[in-house]
Amino acid sequence: MASRQDIMKVLDLWLEPGRFQDYCPNGLQVEGKEEIRKIVSGVTASQALIDAAISVGADMILVHHGYFWKGEGQRITGIKKARLQKLLAHDLNLVAYHLPLDDHPEYGNNAQLARVLGFAEAAPLDGLVWSGRMEPALSVEEFARHVASRLGREPLHVGQGRERIERVAWCTGAAQGFIGTALDSGADAYLSGEISEPTTHAAREAGIHYFACGHHATERYGVQALGEALARACDLEHRFIDCDNPV
Repeated sequence: MASRQDIMKVLDLWLEPGRFQDYCPNGLQVEGKEEIRKIVSGVTASQALIDAAISVGADMILVHHGYFWKGEGQRITGIKKARLQKLLAHDLNLVAYHLPLDDHPEYGNNAQLARVLGFAEAAPLDGLVWSGRMEPALSVEEFARHVASRLGREPLHVGQGRERIERVAWCTGAAQGFIGTALDSGADAYLSGEISEPTTHAAREAGIHYFACGHHATERYGVQALGEALARACDLEHRFIDCDNPV
């Protein structure tokens, strides 16, 4: 068991949210009970995750995608009211880290995706984009099967380029716009979560393989690693709950 204050000190020390200009508040978003025994981690603070956390007796929910995004409506109605009402009724803390979790060199989404996919020499390339190597190099078809088997979903492959993939760049989530960074690095392939209409043309015309592997699928691992580390550091119970999302 640990106090909410002590847990937040640990998280803020590890993730350094003050370094980021983000789209949402990082850290404690909804205040609940003071003493914490069990935390549940998940990708997004959806109603399904809240209900699952309540069912297992959690005191705190730790997510990558929380609430209060820039540009969203300020009224507490509909879905927003239902979610907040459940959290407050059950005295549940909601803690969210967005860009700080993407960026972290050990627990971050990009670092953890490299671990899951087995990329060698994984390191930050530029901003949030990382790079590494596939050893041994794989054919495009073999690489797609490798990604599918590790992430549990078929990636969407567009573009064209070298016949074998060795040098890889990636950034989890909705980072398809960074394909230019991957191109500048000389990568054979670039991976992210989502795809936009211009991504296909850029990949085809520039000669790079692009794999859209799923926003949710690429960002399951950072918050899970963070929750496990936090549980060890603060003597807590931890459970990762995966509320599947096909996007």
